[in-house]
Amino acid sequence: MRTHDLLTEGFGRIGEVVRETVDGLTAEDLSWQSRTGANTVGWLVWHLTRVQDDHVSEVAGREQAWTEDGWADRFGLPLETADTGYGHTAAQMASVRVPGAAELIGYHDAVRERTLAFVATVGDDDLDRVVDKGWNPPVTLGVRLVSVLSDDLQHAGQAAYVRGLLRADG
Repeated sequence: MRTHDLLTEGFGRIGEVVRETVDGLTAEDLSWQSRTGANTVGWLVWHLTRVQDDHVSEVAGREQAWTEDGWADRFGLPLETADTGYGHTAAQMASVRVPGAAELIGYHDAVRERTLAFVATVGDDDLDRVVDKGWNPPVTLGVRLVSVLSDDLQHAGQAAYVRGLLRADG
């Protein structure tokens, strides 16, 4: 297995969990909270997709799908365009009301396709390239991609769990 094959497998799994979790949910379902202040399926999937879009676009040297493909306009969220959800308060999280499952899956699929196109070009030697000197030690491409994979898989699992609570409640 080559580096790009491993990365393709990892990022592909995120998409599978997202689709299984979001498919068939209504806009109300996507905004359901198990208690006040708890994360919603919609926010979790929007956030994990925004982080992937932001981080992978940066290392790939291209504009984010969020802005380039008009997803920010379609979602119409009351947030700054560059917002990825990192550090959101409960009120900010609750303000992320996604239009519906189709739109959320559509945005995630668009980001996933861009990510897969990028990782298809990544070889072993690329993983040591420093992509962020703002940390000590500086962050390499390999570390950044594993960080995105880890964060996204955690949030995808959380979203699946919240969906389970939603269905158990209703």
